[in-house]
Amino acid sequence: MSTPYPFTAIVGQDDLRLGLLLNAVSPAVGGVLVRGEKGTAKSTAVRALAALMPEVPVVPGCRFSCDPGSPDPACPDGPHAEAAGVSRAARTVELPVGASEDRLVGALDIERALSEGVKAFEPGLLADAHRGILYVDEVNLLHDHLVDLLLDAAAMGASYVEREGVSVRHAARFLLVGTMNPEEGELRPQLLDRFGLTVEVSASRDTDERVEVVRRRLAYDDDPEGFAARWAEEEGALRERIAAARVLLPRVVLSDGVLRQIAATCAAFEVDGMRADIVMARTATALAAWAGREEVTADDVRQAALLALPHRRRRNPFDAPGLDEDKLDQTLDEAGPQEDGSDDDDPDPGPDGGGDGGGGGGGGGVPPQADGDRTPPSASQSDDTSSPAPESAPDTPGRPAGGEQQPVAAAEPFRTKMLSVPGLGEGAAGRRSRARTEHGRTTGAVRPQGALTKLHLAATVQAAAPHQRARGRSGRGLVVRRDDLRQATREGREGNLVLFVVDASGSMAARQRMSAVKGAVLSLLLDAYQRRDKVGLVTFRGKEADVALPPTSSVDAAAARLESLPTGGRTPLAAGLLKAHDVLRVERLRDPSRRPLLVVVTDGRATGGPEPVALAGRAGRLHRSEGTASVVVDCESGYVRLGLAGELARELGGTAVTLDELRAESIAGLVKDVTAAGRAA
Repeated sequence: MSTPYPFTAIVGQDDLRLGLLLNAVSPAVGGVLVRGEKGTAKSTAVRALAALMPEVPVVPGCRFSCDPGSPDPACPDGPHAEAAGVSRAARTVELPVGASEDRLVGALDIERALSEGVKAFEPGLLADAHRGILYVDEVNLLHDHLVDLLLDAAAMGASYVEREGVSVRHAARFLLVGTMNPEEGELRPQLLDRFGLTVEVSASRDTDERVEVVRRRLAYDDDPEGFAARWAEEEGALRERIAAARVLLPRVVLSDGVLRQIAATCAAFEVDGMRADIVMARTATALAAWAGREEVTADDVRQAALLALPHRRRRNPFDAPGLDEDKLDQTLDEAGPQEDGSDDDDPDPGPDGGGDGGGGGGGGGVPPQADGDRTPPSASQSDDTSSPAPESAPDTPGRPAGGEQQPVAAAEPFRTKMLSVPGLGEGAAGRRSRARTEHGRTTGAVRPQGALTKLHLAATVQAAAPHQRARGRSGRGLVVRRDDLRQATREGREGNLVLFVVDASGSMAARQRMSAVKGAVLSLLLDAYQRRDKVGLVTFRGKEADVALPPTSSVDAAAARLESLPTGGRTPLAAGLLKAHDVLRVERLRDPSRRPLLVVVTDGRATGGPEPVALAGRAGRLHRSEGTASVVVDCESGYVRLGLAGELARELGGTAVTLDELRAESIAGLVKDVTAAGRAA
């Protein structure tokens, strides 16, 4: 077993270390979500935490880590006779993003269950993580059906495995720790709320600190055991401090005044439900115990709010995480006791005695909360309230490219109807188009290829029935062989790739239409987030087209790119369509099962180069020949309309909708029309 990197050797990252340590002191806090860019020691810190956790007493031989003091009466390995327990180190169990359902919850031997009536159960990762740490790296990329299983286990403290009337239940209480890079997509709100705390991490911009990070990492890579030995004293001191805080925790007093501050803070920031209040109370109590105090203070409440509330305030993926700290201080002052303002007047937001950032303190310091460390402002709530950029003259042949205009803010997003790609796909699980999936309504049965995951009971019995006499059946049980088993085929929904091709030329800026266009695209981005799609953004202006955002699951990244999109110059429409074709070609190789939808936002004009309109038509027919579903948002306005967007839609084999119709009906119900037009053509 490899030697883990010492927790106390991590440089900086005070928020991260404090969040993990508070969960080590009080697992009831509910876990921690670590958000940040790659290469910021997220995984290193989580793996190092296990070495600091107290040992766990377990029943000897129990695969489900039952506590000998109070064993689970429903344990599949039980009932357990009274016996002395044995201690082992707390486990850190890692859940791979591509894990199967059986690997997570365990597998039931269906053949033995049907033929012998026994529950032959092989435990999964949830059983291994019981009374330990369940670590999910890139948790935002986890499949929806695994997320649902995690939610159920986290809520009930138990895991259930159901297979055609045969069920197994076992306890599954664990500390849930997830790490994610927000650029790769956001979490579903239900899972986000399950994490007690969230911390934002980023690489230090301080030269000396970065040098120290590299120096320590190189020393660890050269001699892991020797490096760990040099930090053994600090690790031991931190382990003792965690143990002392755990002993002190039950004696910490949470006064009515502090509870009122917690409730007032959650109400002021309009968080949903009551989980935030409970998590804040537990976090504030753990902060007091970590600081060696028996009473929770207003400073503890403030720090708890900064850790427990930011991720619960997001209403959509375009909202930036974080809290208004001035509003937080005002709320705490108003809800605090009036006769004693000593705590409220103290500007130090951290617990006593924890600011050394290393050594024995190990993260007990005050995490920095500067606004500069937060995610940039959201695309839908831009701070730019100035008037739109001046109109530019229409782009005309012979006019040199240029005249770039400042980005304009997007109009308010609106709710869209369902977009879907026709046919039956086999892409990643999602909520948009029809597809063959592991979950959904049963549509048939096939012989299993590999391990059986979803038994089709009727088809299995039908396959086994003709052979019962030949197999010498004499009792009530059905004689079932491996060849009789049938896998259920199911139909559900898949996620798609929605590729936006946006005209950012001068003709779009001239009539100040980009605000409405951006609002429409933001609406579809929000819909894509809810339906678990990938999105991409291609823009064209001047002399060329650019991939503003390669296909990704991060719709907030797409919104940020869209918000900062400048306009001006000529209209290289063909270049935009060809660039989109290149993007889709690469994505078909990378993810062949994910079907695309092309959304072209333009007035249909094409300028620059020889025969630009004809070249754009040929580029459109290229998409049509490959069967790409498409829709053109016609941004042309004025009394005289050339109808070029409609011509482009016909070349693409799709349909066109005007910008006025976009607001009335959105473009969300148009894919059926798109495909119908494509078939008719």
